[in-house]
Amino acid sequence: MTGYVYMTASQKRGTIYIGVTNSLCRRMPEHKSGEGSRFTSRYAVTRLVWYEEHFDMRDAIQREKSLKRWPRQWKIELIEKTNPDWNELFIGTGW
Repeated sequence: MTGYVYMTASQKRGTIYIGVTNSLCRRMPEHKSGEGSRFTSRYAVTRLVWYEEHFDMRDAIQREKSLKRWPRQWKIELIEKTNPDWNELFIGTGW
């Protein structure tokens, strides 16, 4: 089963949330409506700024655990490699 590791943010260089899911098209609307998690709802961490697809969910879960241990600056650098302006990557339902 395919898995996605993703990071959402409240704003550029703001609060970061790291999660894992088997469906970004299902998970992102959950976050945006406040149903995704208490953390994302409390801190308005709903802008998808980075994601990575894995063809095995176990690999995605391992990657998520690894990223959560990274220092904040490394996470920022990972996001800014592909999304320097922290733009919203989840646009509509075209997934």
